[in-house]
Amino acid sequence: MIRAALSLMAGCVTATGLYALVRGIQFLAFREPNPATVIWSAHAGYFWRIWIVAYAGGMASILAWSFAGRDAARVARVLVGAVGVATGLIVLQGILLP
Repeated sequence: MIRAALSLMAGCVTATGLYALVRGIQFLAFREPNPATVIWSAHAGYFWRIWIVAYAGGMASILAWSFAGRDAARVARVLVGAVGVATGLIVLQGILLP
């Protein structure tokens, strides 16, 4: 049960932190119109970003499952730090690169 919980947490933390990075890169590299002023658009970047980070989160979840089988305490310690990093990234992205 602990292994499954750590695996789920690793996937969620990875997806959250990676979303902030992907959004920041897309904001700086590819200028999009302001979503508040666009009524309809053929491209919805949000959904592509969500699918990309969900895929990466799934891969991280599988890796965490594997590592938690050997040393669950170490995976938990790494996740504590990763939560802080992901939180900082998503807050900075939300403030600086909306």
